[in-house]
Amino acid sequence: MSKFTVAELPNEIAKSLFEIEAVALRPNDLFTWTSGIKSPIYCDNRLTMTYPAIRDLVAEGFASIIREQYPDAEVIAGTSTAGIPHAAWVAQKLNLPMAYIRDKAKGHGKQNQIEGRVLPGQKVVVIEDLISTGGSSLKAALAVREAGAEVLAVLAIFTYEFATAIQAFETEQVPLATLSNYSALIQTALELGKVAPEDVASLQAWRQDPQSFGK
Repeated sequence: MSKFTVAELPNEIAKSLFEIEAVALRPNDLFTWTSGIKSPIYCDNRLTMTYPAIRDLVAEGFASIIREQYPDAEVIAGTSTAGIPHAAWVAQKLNLPMAYIRDKAKGHGKQNQIEGRVLPGQKVVVIEDLISTGGSSLKAALAVREAGAEVLAVLAIFTYEFATAIQAFETEQVPLATLSNYSALIQTALELGKVAPEDVASLQAWRQDPQSFGK
């Protein structure tokens, strides 16, 4: 990632996501999420695993943020399942221990929720692929806290920038940083001709009120 600074990452990651069709914008032909929300955006960051150059860009982006902002990190923990491979690549780059966090404790064996070793008092960075409401990411972060460790931050590839998610992280006092975001995605989409200028207002309105969009 040496040719990009952390400040340049939002647009570069957005371009990469468009390149591999991990994201698509359809302001006039909405997607329907499992929750029933009508959305102009489709996002599947799991596709980044398939492309070595892009997954390395993501991993180096995370590693750069950790080096600059969280140099005391002692463990990299991925969320199950999408955050696991990225956490592994980041941990390898930083030569740090890696763990992963289940969405709930196993119902058998040792009934672990955290796999790998996270010790009380250790400083942990949690890796996620996508932030929507932030609920699952915060659940993982709180599981780390319950294990007696300190959560330095949750890092994710992309965020929709929903106000509810921002508020949720602030309420739990968990720092959040992402490689790219919805605002950068719209800007990049305009530059690449993926959306028309007249669609921007509608795309921005969706982020403000996704629940009622398209109704």
